[in-house]
Formats: sequence, C-alpha cells, structure tokens
Amino acid sequence: MLKGIAGAFSSRNYRLFFAGQAVSLAGAWMTQTASLWLVYHLSSSAAWLGVIGFATLAPIFIFAPFAGVLVDRVNRHRLLLVTQVAAMIQAFTLAALALTGVITVSHLLVLSLVQGVINAVDMPVRQALVVDFIERKEHLGSAIALNSALFNMARLVGPALGGMVIAATSAGICYLLDGFSFLAVIGALLAMRLRPRPRRERNQHPWQDLREGFDYTRRHAPIRALILLVAAVSAVGFSSSVLMPIFARDVFHGDSRTLGWLLSASGAGALCAAIYLSTRTSVKGLGLVIRVGGVLLSAGLIGLGLARGLGVALVCMGLTGMGGVLVMASSNTLIQTLVEDDKRGRVMSLFAMAFTGTMPFGNLLMGTMAERLGVVITLAVAGVICGIVVVIFHLRIPRLRAAARPLLERLEQAAAEPPLFTAEEQREQLEGE
Repeated sequence: MLKGIAGAFSSRNYRLFFAGQAVSLAGAWMTQTASLWLVYHLSSSAAWLGVIGFATLAPIFIFAPFAGVLVDRVNRHRLLLVTQVAAMIQAFTLAALALTGVITVSHLLVLSLVQGVINAVDMPVRQALVVDFIERKEHLGSAIALNSALFNMARLVGPALGGMVIAATSAGICYLLDGFSFLAVIGALLAMRLRPRPRRERNQHPWQDLREGFDYTRRHAPIRALILLVAAVSAVGFSSSVLMPIFARDVFHGDSRTLGWLLSASGAGALCAAIYLSTRTSVKGLGLVIRVGGVLLSAGLIGLGLARGLGVALVCMGLTGMGGVLVMASSNTLIQTLVEDDKRGRVMSLFAMAFTGTMPFGNLLMGTMAERLGVVITLAVAGVICGIVVVIFHLRIPRLRAAARPLLERLEQAAAEPPLFTAEEQREQLEGE
C-alpha cells in the first residue's frame, strides 16, 4: 500500500507540486463555498445558483479544445504559471468587491465567466503536466490518484473552513485568503527543474491540430467511451452540489456552516476513494472500479433526495463523493495511460470539457428542475440517469477491453523501462541552471 503511494513522491518536482496545490486548493474550495452562499444570500433563487454555476463552467466546454492545441504547442510549465497568476488576480478582485460591500450577483456572474476562461486553459495543462512531474511512467497512476486525494482533502477542509470564516467574518475574507493561497503553488512551480521536452516542429495550422485531436479520440474506442462516460456522469451527477445551499438553509434550516459540512462530507467520501486508488500499482481492474463508483454515486444521489435528517444527508453526500472520484480518477488514469504524449494536451482538454465543461448545462437543468419540481425529484432523476449510464458502460466493457488490450500489452512490456530521466541528468540540468 505505502509503496504505491510513495511512488509519485519519489519525484522532487511532484513533491513541490503537491505541496503548493495543498494550500491553493483549500483556498479555491473556500471561494466556491463563499460564492454559493453569497449568490443565494443575495438572490434567494435556485435558478441563480444554476446560472452562476453555468457561467463558471461553460467557458471550459467552449474553449478547452482550443486550449488543448495551445498546451501541445507551447511550454506547459510556463503556461501553468500564467494561469495561476491570472487566477490570483481574479480572487483578489472578488475580495475587493466583497470587502467594500459593493458586490452584486452581476459582479459574481462576470467574474465567474473570467474564472471559467482561466480554468479552460488551466485544467488541460495541469493534467498534461502530471507525466512531466514524475520520473517513472509506472508512477503515473499513483500521481493522478494522489492529485485526486489532494483535491478532495481540500474539498473536505475548504468548505468547512469557508463556512466558519463566513460565519465569523464575511465572504470577502474567503476570497482574500484564496488570493494569497496562489502564492504557494506559484512558488512551487518556480522552484521546479523540469527536463526540457524535445521540440516538435508543427508546420500545420492550429485548426488541423484541433481536428487531429478530435479524430484521434474518435478512432480510439476506449478513450472515446471513457470521455463520453465522464461527460454523462458529470452533467447529471456532479451538478447536485449547486443545490446544496437549498438543503442547508431550507431543508435543514442551517447556515453557511451547514453548507460547509454537507460539502465536506462529499469531500470525505471522495478522499477515501482517492487514497484507495493511490495504493493501486496497475490499471488492471479499473473498469470494475468505475462501475462500482457509478453505482455508489447513483445510490447517494437518490438517498440524498429522500433524506430528512442531516446525518443521513451527510452519509449520502459521502457516497456521492466516493463514487464520483472512483469514476473520474479511474477514467483519467486509463486515458492518460493509453494516450500518445504528443496528443496528450488535446485529449486531456477533451477530458476537461467532458468532466467540467458539461456541468454548466447540468447546473442550469438542476436549478430549473429544483425551482419547478423540488430538490427531491431533481436528485432522484439525476441518480437514475447515472445508474442507466453505468449499465450501458458495463454492457460495453468486453468490446472496450478487447480494443485496449494491444495498448496495455505494450505498456506491460515497457514497465521495466528506466526512469524518464536519470538522477545524473537531473544533476547536470540543475548545474546548468
């Protein structure tokens, strides 16, 4: 177990990335909690929750494929630095508006769109860089799972901390702390020493690169199926979080701290799933893990809609978080394992579009349905749809396994490859710096 977890941490660059992200992601979840609470506080509208969620995520659906072309053409490390600086400026702008008392739902809408554009570039470049942060290819699965564990540890701590900060001070302080948290990841990125990637001549037009990425994904059935699965589950399963302020205030008659506990319960379940995945040393069996995760997500959503006690709701939120990570992190690992490196940025941009870019449409749908039908029916429908998607994926497993077998056999033969770069090469590079 510890051997699997320690694999990625044997790489210095990954340790730096992990440490910087640990601080930054906690701030990001505080900001999300603050924005959800502030929108509902200012508007008292479930529909507005859906609109803000749409504004935050829609740019990812629109711009992520173009960002993927950029990721495969430029220095990925520098591009990630640019996105972090831009996100820090956006957080400080939110803090200034909130702390001066002039913030409105319109301000939140515009700045949510800005954050969405930043994330459209940040997500694919972050995913594509994971393979550069590790020294051995066999540690890729561990690194992806640890990233998910870190994300969900922040998801566990951030909302609860955000709820307490809002109750004690204001939402503006959450935004301010988030802005300062970006300094940690920026510092970590600047301290890294990455091996220069071989330059590839790209004489073709960016539009041709874009089409090549779509064609590559379409021709490879396992990658295509995983991306479609992620898109469907994300659109209807993950959008339930946009309704949590309604549960906190109207169902359980709580405040921002209740919202924080609900979101943190989901993070706790997700963290457990991510820790389990980080102990795995092979991609074998991940198809079953994905199916189990889909069942847990479906059951959690249906149970949450029927819950009338906070304790039951927290358990159901834990199931949704656990199931969601089992599906998403396992799909991510399989795709990153199968994809060719020169197309990694474009394929991972499509993964980002499927994972996060489809959520705005789910947010709008969830908000509208909850406004008209109530949260019970809305969550029950979402849970049933997730269950149907998992059944369809289960029926296609034999064909997908057969299509992926040649690639996986080549990967097993390459398992004994030397590190991506040796300790001697690292020392030479550090001396050259």
